[in-house]
Amino acid sequence: MSDLLAVEGLVTTFPGRAPETRIPVVDRVDLRVARGEALALVGESGCGKSMTALSILSLVPKPGRVEAGSVRLAGAELRGLPATALRRIRGARIAMIFQEPATSLNPVQRVGAQVMEAIALHERVSGAEARRRALALFEAVGIPDPEARLRAYPHQLSGGLKQRVMISIALAGRPELLIADEPTTALDVTVQAQILALLRALAADTGVAILLITHDLGVVNEIADRVAVMYAGRVVEEGPRASVLGAPRHPYTQGLLRSMPSRARPGERLAEIPGAVPAADAWPPGCRFAPRCAIAMDVCRVREPEATPLAADAAARCHALVTP
Repeated sequence: MSDLLAVEGLVTTFPGRAPETRIPVVDRVDLRVARGEALALVGESGCGKSMTALSILSLVPKPGRVEAGSVRLAGAELRGLPATALRRIRGARIAMIFQEPATSLNPVQRVGAQVMEAIALHERVSGAEARRRALALFEAVGIPDPEARLRAYPHQLSGGLKQRVMISIALAGRPELLIADEPTTALDVTVQAQILALLRALAADTGVAILLITHDLGVVNEIADRVAVMYAGRVVEEGPRASVLGAPRHPYTQGLLRSMPSRARPGERLAEIPGAVPAADAWPPGCRFAPRCAIAMDVCRVREPEATPLAADAAARCHALVTP
């Protein structure tokens, strides 16, 4: 498959505590997503996942900025484009679903009007055609009684229905790439499964590529074709879902898998990774995971590991790749 999205050497910084210093929160990140593929970007909170997504869209909040790297969509470079050109791409070719629909929807506007507004933003259509398209989107994402829901306000909808409305808005411009930032975090388990099934069906039916940002490896197993594991601003392991989840080689990936509640036996204490993700201005020298790693060697604390190619289109950054 050809790459729809290709990110190379992406660096995003924020001001440091000392004058004139800048701290990288996204540090030389490489990612690729093929057409029709779902890539999951996973890791603990604070690893830089959401900031990577905002960097791809050139939506990094000030005083942050993208300092270096390349972001290509279907071979065309997005970095350096003027704001007007980027606005035409956002929504139309790349759309984003945010993790909290309750704060993303306008509380005083009917949800149907919000979807119609998104349609009209990307295409010159009549009000009647925009309404017809909004109704079709509601039907496509499985919103029951779509005619009535068009007239509803956000507070009249459940969390699952709000998220389906957000997906409708994201699909309004018929994007090639859908970035989903923790799209099931605020939902109960049953609704999570429904939303994941919907995203899978959309990818299969429309060919849209998906970049899924999550900390939940259970979600990854449901939807992803490939997985990129992020830690302290860098991708430390990547590859097909089966190899990353079934035979992880990086100690951090293995720790994430061991800490899944589904892996613990009844009455057994849940495994955990000691410590926490370091702040971007306190990254240790060498391997950034070394202070939390049970098998860290002296070299790990002084030299950052390079990406080591593995079998089946996979790679990991570790001086002592662990046998799964």
